Amino acid sequence: MTKQKVVLVTGGMGGLGETISTKMADAGYRVVVTYSPGNAKHAEWVAGMAARGYDILAVPCDVADFDSCTRAVAEVQAQVGAVDVLVNNAGITRDMTFKKMDTVNWNAVMRTNLDSLFNMTKQVADGMVDRGWGRIINVSSVNGSKGAFGQTNYSAAKSGVHGFTKALALEVARKNVTVNTISPGYIGTKMVTAIPKEILDSKILPQIPVGRLGKPEEVAGLIIYLASEEAAFVTGANIAINGGQHMQ
Repeated sequence: MTKQKVVLVTGGMGGLGETISTKMADAGYRVVVTYSPGNAKHAEWVAGMAARGYDILAVPCDVADFDSCTRAVAEVQAQVGAVDVLVNNAGITRDMTFKKMDTVNWNAVMRTNLDSLFNMTKQVADGMVDRGWGRIINVSSVNGSKGAFGQTNYSAAKSGVHGFTKALALEVARKNVTVNTISPGYIGTKMVTAIPKEILDSKILPQIPVGRLGKPEEVAGLIIYLASEEAAFVTGANIAINGGQHMQ
């Protein structure tokens, strides 16, 4: 019997992360998500997933802290086995103009959005290489490619995501381990749909040639493809999924 592949999704309880997690479970993966150690609602979330028929393992992990990531992955390996697919999805924003930016808000975004790639990938990459199979999928952003007013910290971190992807992809390619970046634009998560309709209609949607927000399921579908056997020849890529808002 073929071993069920294990996928670890950081920030898997968030709007986009939750859809990635459920869709990967639908695709036959054994899904594990990380949650912030301060998230008191994690048990409620897991119970809600179970009520929907999803058996998802949740482990506490501060992705900005290397030792926390070490402990989290060790727990995953002990409970369900080695990680076959890593989706580095966790991220935060601390938006403000550069004039107002301070080191606290700069460092918070860099550590969570960029340092986390090292912290998590370091735990699983060697095992993937040793086994001769693995998928690492890093979630960046359209704003990492084009920049955004008030997001010097976020844009810098998300741009760095793809530099990490390209270099690591070169190192592990011959071992059947792929490393790719996806760069979503405006996706219809709870955070985005909470933006006042007049702002969506007048400021955001006119920037998107297809004329609508992306669907979380569309992003999840791209990740499922990149995790598949059929995507074995795709590595070091940055795939834009933004409705034409920014073409690379």
